[in-house]
Amino acid sequence: MASEDNSILKFPPKALSFDVFGTVVDWRKSVTAKLMDSAASKISIALSSKDTSDRDDGRMLKLEEQDWNVFAQDWRNTYKQFTRNFVPGETEWRDIDTHHYLSLIDLLKERELDGIYTDAEVKDISLIWHFLDPWEDSSSGIRKLGSTFITCTLSNGNISLLEDLNKHGDLCFKKLQSSANFKAYKPHPSTYQGAAKAMDLATSEVAMVAAHLNDLKAARSCGFKTIYIERKREEDWKTDSEEYRDAKSFVDMWVKEGEGGLLEVARRFGCE
Repeated sequence: MASEDNSILKFPPKALSFDVFGTVVDWRKSVTAKLMDSAASKISIALSSKDTSDRDDGRMLKLEEQDWNVFAQDWRNTYKQFTRNFVPGETEWRDIDTHHYLSLIDLLKERELDGIYTDAEVKDISLIWHFLDPWEDSSSGIRKLGSTFITCTLSNGNISLLEDLNKHGDLCFKKLQSSANFKAYKPHPSTYQGAAKAMDLATSEVAMVAAHLNDLKAARSCGFKTIYIERKREEDWKTDSEEYRDAKSFVDMWVKEGEGGLLEVARRFGCE
């Protein structure tokens, strides 16, 4: 780790910018539950009617929880691909709500499940990303950190999505910022630079808090301090890879899984 946390503790930032999906909220659990509940509702209706063997609904009878876990991960992967490939000023603008809706349509078609839901039902399912449950340490951790720092989201989610997550999870962020404010998506440099400028701070006065090392690497290249929170199944970089080992040189604070997440960050900073 960069200076074994000493530098960031001795010279702390003025603001903490938080990644949200995966870092603050447990998207996998909430999304999988929504997919399963929606399917169960359709199956119940199908079973109460006549034979379903020739109906699309019957395909759902064969799907188990693991299948929906894979579906949720595939949905998340479309988001990763979309945001990473987005080129500001070249790619046609699309907010994350729109992406989640359109990609859900595509995923249902791929699994031959597109005839099951009405368009209104697809839209309802796609909005689960507004109501993801937080990790158990998130609300209390952000509250404690807010006693000392400006706490601000820096997420690719659109503002209405972040407003709902903030309310649903009782997260109490002091400020909500979306990459959409800058018509770009992380890890584009303009998102980090724009977020710091919007808080009237230099990038060196802000720390990025994330469960994804690629996000932190991009933030560090813009001058941010970095705080890494290990979350179960969130890191894309393999632990035995060179890029993962190199992360030790640019992460200022590293909180391992099981150490308390954001509450541990607050403890290290001495926040009450």
